[in-house]
Amino acid sequence: MKALLVVDVQNDFCPGGALAVPEGDKVVPVINKLLEKFSIVVASKDWHPHETVHFQKWPVHCVHNSKGAEFHPDLNSVKIQQVFLKGTSNKDDGYSAFEATNLDLVKYLKNKDVTELYVVGLATDYCVRASALDAMQQGFKTFVVRDAVAAVNVNPGDDQKAFDDMTRGKVVLITSGDVK
Repeated sequence: MKALLVVDVQNDFCPGGALAVPEGDKVVPVINKLLEKFSIVVASKDWHPHETVHFQKWPVHCVHNSKGAEFHPDLNSVKIQQVFLKGTSNKDDGYSAFEATNLDLVKYLKNKDVTELYVVGLATDYCVRASALDAMQQGFKTFVVRDAVAAVNVNPGDDQKAFDDMTRGKVVLITSGDVK
């Protein structure tokens, strides 16, 4: 069984948001097309408290129950069956969807007999990278859909470094046209 993991396609990570990924909104139409190819769709959200040490490293973003923490309005979020909330405590955490605190993502996927996980969303060089590498460590055959992710690129080339890290970690890089 295969599943799609939509990572952090939230307002604060899209143009105009507090921690915008350049052209982060461009992944939304690609993801919406991919949603039709999966019977199991889950998503993660950054869901930070108002005060957290995480904001010593990053601008304030995705504060729980805020407009910035909502999914991008064009994302077809009705297809998402379960949302996993991460970064919910006062520490610098929440990069990987597998760090969710409201539910156990591994247990959820295994209960659905998922063996293949396709990862899309924001940002390639942080949460997508961490989620994909954790998925591999948890035993899922993991794919990252390159045209359905975008990087923040704090440092130029961070996106390529993330792709290289994922490839070394045995994550398979594909395009949306490769998804059957």
